[in-house]
Amino acid sequence: MSGITYAVAGRIATITLNRPEKRNALNGEVVHALRKAFAQAEADGQVKVVVLAASGKAFCAGADLDYLRQLQQFDFEENYADSRELMQLFREMYELKKPVIAQIEGDALAGGCGLATVADLSYAVPEARFGYTEVKIGFVPALVSVFLVRKIGEGRARELMLTGALVPAETAERYGLITAVVPADRIAGHVQEMAERLCNEASANSLTVTKQLIANVFDTSLEDGLEAAARTNAETRRHPDCQKGIAAFLDKKKPEW
Repeated sequence: MSGITYAVAGRIATITLNRPEKRNALNGEVVHALRKAFAQAEADGQVKVVVLAASGKAFCAGADLDYLRQLQQFDFEENYADSRELMQLFREMYELKKPVIAQIEGDALAGGCGLATVADLSYAVPEARFGYTEVKIGFVPALVSVFLVRKIGEGRARELMLTGALVPAETAERYGLITAVVPADRIAGHVQEMAERLCNEASANSLTVTKQLIANVFDTSLEDGLEAAARTNAETRRHPDCQKGIAAFLDKKKPEW
C-alpha cells in the first residue's frame, strides 16, 4: 500500500504513515491506502485495536505540495470527488467498529491534525505541534470542522480554525484535542500498553457499541437518544459477551476477552 505500512501483532493492527522524506504528507494515493488499511483491520476478526503511527520526525504535515499543485488543475467535479475520498477516510476512522489509537511523535498539521482528531485516543510527544493551518493558504478546514466542533466545542474550534495557529501538545491536551502528552522515550510503550488494555479488559462488542453511542449522541434529541440508549442496553444484555462478563463477575473471576 503506497505510502504506508501495515502489520498485525497479537490483536493489534499498526498502520504507519511511511513517507518521512515528505513529512508523511497526504496525497490521493496515501488516502486510498489508509482507507484500504483501515478496512482490512476492520474485516480481520483477529484484530481488536488499530494503532495509527508515523515514521520520521513528523506525524503528518497535511497535503503534499506536489499534490496541491495537481489539485490546481482539477475542475469542480474532480475536486469534489477527491474531497469525498478524504471525507470517507475521516468518517471510516470515526465509525470504525474497533478503537483507533493515534501515536503522534511529531507535528500534526491540517489534514494530519484531522487524523488525530478522528482517532478515539491520541497520545503525543511534548515536542509535537497541532494546527489547522488551511486559512493561511486560502483554503478551509471544512471536513475536519464536522469532527472538531463535536470533540472540543465551538469556541476552541473557532480559535484553532480561524487563526490557523500552531499549538503545542500540552495545549492540545488542555483543549481536549488529544488524550495525553507522553515523553518520547515512553510513548511507544504507553500506546502498546493502552492497546493491550483494550484487548484484554474490554469486550469487543462493548467497544463497538460504545463508539456508536458516542457518535450518535449529537444526532438525536434527548428523548430519542434516551430511548435508543434503553434499547441498546436491552440488546447488549442479551449479547454473549455481556452474559459471559456478568457470569465472570458474579463468580469473582476475570473474563477472558
